[in-house]
Amino acid sequence: MSSDFYTVSILPFSGIIIKICRAYSNSQEDFEDYYQEVCLQIWKSRDNFKGQSEWSTWIYRISLNVCLTLLKKNKKTQFTSSDYLPDVVIEDSRVFTDESLNHLYSAIKQLSELDRGVIMLYLEEKSYQEIADIIGTNANNIGVRITRIKDKLKKILN
Repeated sequence: MSSDFYTVSILPFSGIIIKICRAYSNSQEDFEDYYQEVCLQIWKSRDNFKGQSEWSTWIYRISLNVCLTLLKKNKKTQFTSSDYLPDVVIEDSRVFTDESLNHLYSAIKQLSELDRGVIMLYLEEKSYQEIADIIGTNANNIGVRITRIKDKLKKILN
């Protein structure tokens, strides 16, 4: 992966990737593996981007798909081509140190896999239509799902 592609096409969206990966990983090591795999898959699939949606929507979709796939495999991915990947520096050190955020992520991790993805997109202030496009459903379904997810989170957090 060229460092230019990483700097221009991935780094500006690293917050998205960090949040999605954090929602699906249980340790710093898993998080780093998920993050690296998402970046690799974005790079591999860059030629498949047709411009029918925003680049950020594409990033969300790939991030969710990779994290769900890795979660299902339930094993760490070993990279043999790490020499070609740029060093990933995650500048947001608050990701794992803010207690209220940790509490929220802990509650989110208790949701179903799909609900985790939906609430993460909602917390990113994506519209119902954008979430529906990423998840592959309709906007009305997303509205109902978000209401139910909020109720579940309230119960978990109380």
